[in-house]
Amino acid sequence: MIDLHTHSLFSDGELIPSELIRRAVLYGYKAIAITDHADFTNVEHILKNVNKAKYLEEVMDIKILAGVEITHVPPTKIEKMVRLSKELGAEIIVVHGETSVEPVAPGTNNVSVELPDVDILAHPGFITIEEAEKAADNNIHLEITSRNGHNRTNGHVVRVSLETGAKCVVDTDTHSPGNLITRDTALKVAMGAGLTLEQAENVLNNSQKIVNEKYQYV
Repeated sequence: MIDLHTHSLFSDGELIPSELIRRAVLYGYKAIAITDHADFTNVEHILKNVNKAKYLEEVMDIKILAGVEITHVPPTKIEKMVRLSKELGAEIIVVHGETSVEPVAPGTNNVSVELPDVDILAHPGFITIEEAEKAADNNIHLEITSRNGHNRTNGHVVRVSLETGAKCVVDTDTHSPGNLITRDTALKVAMGAGLTLEQAENVLNNSQKIVNEKYQYV
């Protein structure tokens, strides 16, 4: 299992990084990205402190990536926020997409899929064909999420991705201990969204490829 979207208590998660990572190891995780909710007010604090969790790689069989989930940043400011996050050392950049269960500003999806430094558009709700085509062109992955509420539109995300060739990943958007899942459960989430077993396996492999190609960790 590789999970590129999780939260610690540096935003609204319940666990400090060491406990989050320890629990992930017990679920069989090979790599985890801690991507706390970030905007211009806290991004330095998040990345400075999450990076400290890498000390655990010395004693646990897991790779740890420091990232951010750019959250509720006005669409006209997202590009600047992405650049700042990269400059501060973010290894994974997730943008909080236009989920159907939160008041995300319209235009967030469309701006985010035009920025090649974005890795994942999280829970993108009713993303359009045109937006998914841009995601495919810029190698931005659309998220199939196991998180309740956000997962209401997983089926739509899968249908759009299959039509456009946009790549997907399965993430947990973990906030509490019970949100972590095994690889078998991740496969079920992907298949429940409409993928075949073979397609679901390929989607899970996309997370491995992100880590391999961009960061050469795993």
